[in-house]
Amino acid sequence: MANAKVMLVLEGTYPYNEGGVSTWAHTLCRQIKNVDFTLCALTAKYHTETKFPLPSSVKEVVQIPIWGADEPASYPNYGISYHALLLKKRKTTDRVIDRQFLPPFQSLLAHIYNEQADMPGFDAVLRTLWNYFSEYDYSETMRSQLVWDSYVNFMDRYGANGVIPIPVMMDLTVGMRWLFRLMLPLSVPVPKVDLVHLTMSGFALLPALAANYAHNTPIILTEHGVFIRERLLAINSSGYSYFLQDFLIRFSECIAKLAYHKSQKIISVNTFNHTWERRYGAPEYKLGCIYNGIDHQRFVPRPKVETENNTPTVVALARVFELKDILTMIRTCALVKKEIPNVRFIVYGDTQSVPEYTKQCRTLIAQLHLEDTFFLKGAKTDPHLLFPEGDLSILTSISEGFPYTVLESMSCGVPVVATDVGGTAEALDHGGSGFICKPKDAQALAGRVVQLLNNPALRKKMGRHARERITSRFSEENFVTAYQNLYSQTIKQTPFVKRVPKSRFARVRKYQQL
Repeated sequence: MANAKVMLVLEGTYPYNEGGVSTWAHTLCRQIKNVDFTLCALTAKYHTETKFPLPSSVKEVVQIPIWGADEPASYPNYGISYHALLLKKRKTTDRVIDRQFLPPFQSLLAHIYNEQADMPGFDAVLRTLWNYFSEYDYSETMRSQLVWDSYVNFMDRYGANGVIPIPVMMDLTVGMRWLFRLMLPLSVPVPKVDLVHLTMSGFALLPALAANYAHNTPIILTEHGVFIRERLLAINSSGYSYFLQDFLIRFSECIAKLAYHKSQKIISVNTFNHTWERRYGAPEYKLGCIYNGIDHQRFVPRPKVETENNTPTVVALARVFELKDILTMIRTCALVKKEIPNVRFIVYGDTQSVPEYTKQCRTLIAQLHLEDTFFLKGAKTDPHLLFPEGDLSILTSISEGFPYTVLESMSCGVPVVATDVGGTAEALDHGGSGFICKPKDAQALAGRVVQLLNNPALRKKMGRHARERITSRFSEENFVTAYQNLYSQTIKQTPFVKRVPKSRFARVRKYQQL
């Protein structure tokens, strides 16, 4: 029997960047049996090398660089001949744009700005746009004067009516640029598979929709950190104008709602996410939870290095960027040092992905005179050896799903002090394996770190509880079995459709024969 074909859709993670979602995806691809994976990776720019060795189950990688070159097919090869691309451009005339594109484009904008927008209607609009981009050129269309005028007139009309903030020219220009970039995946051909597995309820939905429209492919979603929650946090702390914040929030909310509408099953890595999912229209019958699992035979308790036994040490594995809130971790360290002068904080994780934020962290370390106390060590490839370096581990994120670093620390018998985000409280058994504090509360975090560092018996008790919890609840075997069953059930339950709309691949073959 042939292997099932699954397209895993990711954004900014596997296989080109490290992090929790990448660890999750790599485990899935390595461990799931009888499945051939296609990775559809939305990236900021075009990558030539992966951060992970791809397992044999990964048969193809479709990369979509959202913020790369203006032409969708400039770097990646999507199987479309140069002649076919030229033909699409020649066919994309002002008459075609005016008659076939502008009506659904105006409807797209209307749905974005309609708080009561119905998802079947929004789905129909995106299907119409997908059909259009199957036949006509994306860049020629989106760059045309007709589309710009239509967009400006819409925004001016809604602004004059008080529906949206009145935009200035810079607002309009940036907003149109966002539309061009965020909608681009809808124009990229994707292969025929048995199932699409989304890893977030954001704009990564668009390639999944392309597969669904072309082949009636079912979609399932795994929600790690809740996309719309993290998007709201980022937008509210951004320097964007009121118009742009409003536009991006509305567009993101529309996409999140449609992701829940189109997914046959919405799996979360924790139960915390369900509150947000229900708020954005996810029906109860679709909701489920599959906790992340790790290899507890690799992440095992180890003795602390003998030379470090007398040095109180706090370890963290975290990519250095805003959501991990390393700045609060640094402030926590400063407070702990006042109580325990010889303490060390060691942070392992990529320092290059957001250089500006890393610079802020180094500046704060210097301002607080922590150069000999707080260390940014960069990324490492042996996390199972890192947690035993510490007496405890720390996580200061403002948003998480079900963090692998917490599970890995627990599996090594190292208690955790963490912020109460995502599923951290669920992982730690609400205090059995460590302490939970409010995000950004350096004072509370420092208090718990000091408490644990000064109490070896409590550390040992929590570490033992943590290890037992991993082996019983969060093993890699449980994780893999749950997804294996989910794939099998979803593919089996999807009704066979005898006739489907003519796909873009059929059109591509037609162009290539000309």
